[in-house]
Amino acid sequence: MGDVHVWSIRSTDGGSTGLEFCRARIAPTDTVLVHATPSTIDVGVYENGGTLVAIGERLHSTDETPMTRLRIDGLRVLREEIWPSDEDLDTVVILAGGEAGILRQWWHAEDHSAWRWNLELSNRRG
Repeated sequence: MGDVHVWSIRSTDGGSTGLEFCRARIAPTDTVLVHATPSTIDVGVYENGGTLVAIGERLHSTDETPMTRLRIDGLRVLREEIWPSDEDLDTVVILAGGEAGILRQWWHAEDHSAWRWNLELSNRRG
């Protein structure tokens, strides 16, 4: 299968050490979008599930949006709440539980009262 990055995202709320939000195995990238991200998260990105690539601890939400951009900057993971734009099309989106797809379309009302998006999901065996 080649190299993969495992994005491990934990909500810091709940339980004694937080709760797993997702573990997504995707092709290496320095930027992902996350849908419906918990308000405070810890993030670890691992090469092939083992070697730590980058980490973000106690990353707090700064706004109420449907998407969060996580970006690797050196050894750190940075968090930014966003309303996606055309620049975000073709970016990997991670969902709760770890499913990941590609953002193909995005629209939202000017007042942010409504939004619609299309995600392409694909997979393969072997």
